[in-house]
Amino acid sequence: MKQHPQAQPGDHRIPRQWLPTSLKEIEHLGWDHIDVILFSGDAYIDHPSMGAAVIGRVLEAHGYNVAIVPQPNWRDDWRDFKKLGAPRLFFGVTAGAMDSMVNHYTANRRRRHDDAYTPNGRAGARPDYPTIVYCEILKKLFPDVPVVAGGIEASMRRLAHYDYWKDRLMPSILVDSRADLLVYGMGEKPVVQIANALKAGKHIFELTNIPQTVVRAKLSEIPAQGPDVVLHSYEECLASKKMQAENFKLIEIESNLWNGNNLWQATGDIAIKVNRTNPPMTTQEIDASFDLPYTRLPHPRYNGKHIPAYEMIRHSVNMHRGCFGGCAFCTISAHQGKFIASRSKESILREVQQVVLMDDFKGYISDLGGPSANMYAMHGRDLDRCKRCARPSCLHPKPCSNLNTSHSALLDIYHAVDALPQVKKSFIGSGVRYDLSMHATGDEAVDKVNRQYNEELIRYHVSGRLKVAPENTSDHVLMLMRKPSFQLFYKFKDIFDRVNDRYHLKEQLIPYFISSHPGCTQEDMAELAAITKDLNFHLEQVQDFTPTPMTVSTEMYYTGYNPYTLQPVYVARTPDEKLAQRQFFFWYEDAYKRSIFDALHKMRRPDLLAKLYPHGIGSIPRQGHAGRRGRKPAGNVKSRSH
Repeated sequence: MKQHPQAQPGDHRIPRQWLPTSLKEIEHLGWDHIDVILFSGDAYIDHPSMGAAVIGRVLEAHGYNVAIVPQPNWRDDWRDFKKLGAPRLFFGVTAGAMDSMVNHYTANRRRRHDDAYTPNGRAGARPDYPTIVYCEILKKLFPDVPVVAGGIEASMRRLAHYDYWKDRLMPSILVDSRADLLVYGMGEKPVVQIANALKAGKHIFELTNIPQTVVRAKLSEIPAQGPDVVLHSYEECLASKKMQAENFKLIEIESNLWNGNNLWQATGDIAIKVNRTNPPMTTQEIDASFDLPYTRLPHPRYNGKHIPAYEMIRHSVNMHRGCFGGCAFCTISAHQGKFIASRSKESILREVQQVVLMDDFKGYISDLGGPSANMYAMHGRDLDRCKRCARPSCLHPKPCSNLNTSHSALLDIYHAVDALPQVKKSFIGSGVRYDLSMHATGDEAVDKVNRQYNEELIRYHVSGRLKVAPENTSDHVLMLMRKPSFQLFYKFKDIFDRVNDRYHLKEQLIPYFISSHPGCTQEDMAELAAITKDLNFHLEQVQDFTPTPMTVSTEMYYTGYNPYTLQPVYVARTPDEKLAQRQFFFWYEDAYKRSIFDALHKMRRPDLLAKLYPHGIGSIPRQGHAGRRGRKPAGNVKSRSH
């Protein structure tokens, strides 16, 4: 098999090699076969932050010929699906780095006008639910070739789940997609096991026990006893929302265990079997994935077109995977795991050296981060306790006593990167858990390091604005969110302000907030408005809660129950109920003042009225909700997807 020599970053004398995307590229490589063809809803960016690129490079490293078909046209004669023919082993399908429905729609189910993972941000380059659409097309064209689904969309829909955009409970995506097998979570290990087994002559339907895969089985195979967990059937959950809530607690517990058990769910006339998760990747394993020969660039087929998602990551470095925060609205632990898998310092610095040699590098690393930026190298002091632990969060309701929260390894990375002569400054663009860096352990050495971390973070690593996520101000809502009390935000803001004053900085602290989260009422939002006004914030990083598959918050939204207590939870569901909450973010906008004024009177909260409008609201006419006339709030209002 012919191959180009791998290029060194910044060396234009040797042609860089991407994974091929066309017959012409394959012919240029001299291949006589393709082992695996990957179909992706994203543009092909050969970067370790992009799932399709990672899976392709991992398979390549194990000796397989891999091609990628990015954003195939599903509307016409399906020529993009046919152009490379059939692979020797299997087709792989991913919707992309985001769930397609989060990518396509706002929290109000309005179609977005752009797509950050498409050249020039163009919308419409992928269908809704590409996992289903792509798999169906491939099974029609190549019925005898195995199709393996993976990526975040498939991963989070591996069992019966509530779909906000269809507003109903859906079965495992393995049912609707017609895929032969599904990989969930981090796919490096299972995809190699699948390829090796198929290469050895096994049939796809024989691969029933590979960890982190989901397969179809016969109903008769559901075990009557043993360690495997048998969930309520899909049909039972359709009939009883409480059963769906009960299921979710078991699903979340199993997905967070170091050594979990298999899950089974009857669905119609088949059983869906979710094989147990793998233990967290070792440093050697995660280094091996990140150290593969990525070009770190979009494929040349895009001819210099702007891909917004790439611009966000081109000068960034991801240092670890996983998150033990357990936020109720977040899917990270369900996909990447609760336990942190950290790269070695050497691997991180190798990637930083690649970044600094890029032609457009100006001296600034945009992010030294991860899912939660300051969890690098953190784990339990006694790993045996971790291996027995079923807590969904190591931080909520308070940090685990077994957790080593020292930020010393993280500071060591920051210092090493900043010492490089080509680096003027390294920024932390990922979210920071201030409840982690501020936690008083009682160990003076650890607490001193963590105080140093907070100061250095604010002093050296903020690019004008530090974004943190208190999410709400109400303790009972924060408890449901698995977030710390807002009182901790006051303390962190005090640290932030003192560091700014001490070093004559002009950094801004930007808090994220969510409205309409389960348990949150209109009165909670009114109090949030008064509190944040008192802090002199005009909020811009705000978001209506968007239910996404496989989160505790989504289960509360759909079922009306807290899965862990089975107690009822209030949920704002209608557009009017949601707007009634969201308007309080924009108490300073004339378009909302009359509606807020009326709402506070109805709540009998003259105290909040006096705080928000001490001089009254003037002569604003009684017009009702501004949103009913389609008016958008003024200002730089940004939203997030959870």
